[in-house]
Amino acid sequence: MNPGNIKPAPGSRKAARRVGRGPSSGSGKTSGKGHKGQKARSGGSVRPGFEGGQMPMQRRLPKRGFRNIFRKEFAVLNLKDLERLGDVSEITPDVLAEKRLVRGTAQSIKLLGEGEITRPVTVRLHAVSGSAREKITAAGGKVEEI
Repeated sequence: MNPGNIKPAPGSRKAARRVGRGPSSGSGKTSGKGHKGQKARSGGSVRPGFEGGQMPMQRRLPKRGFRNIFRKEFAVLNLKDLERLGDVSEITPDVLAEKRLVRGTAQSIKLLGEGEITRPVTVRLHAVSGSAREKITAAGGKVEEI
């Protein structure tokens, strides 16, 4: 098979509707737009959400909450995920990205305490929860925040 030979299934493609090609075409003269009015004009359509002058839905509904634009987003990781790394002794954002436990290194990473860790490891991450810190030190490891 060659990409140049691929064709759509017979009958699955329809020819585009050619408007404004005379009265016998069935869509001549006004080209299916009727007579006058906003929708008959070029560029004549209302924006999304416009309700004909009635107060639009996005303005009628109450606004709730607050979105902090300075909020720090964390990629979340658990201790049980670190067990899958094998015998890696030092855990950094680069190692986690390499092993595909997090996507990319631009985001901050937070380690949470779900699961157990059985070997001593050195963890260098942006944030570590209290329970994760306790379990790592109990296993003989070290935690450093970067």
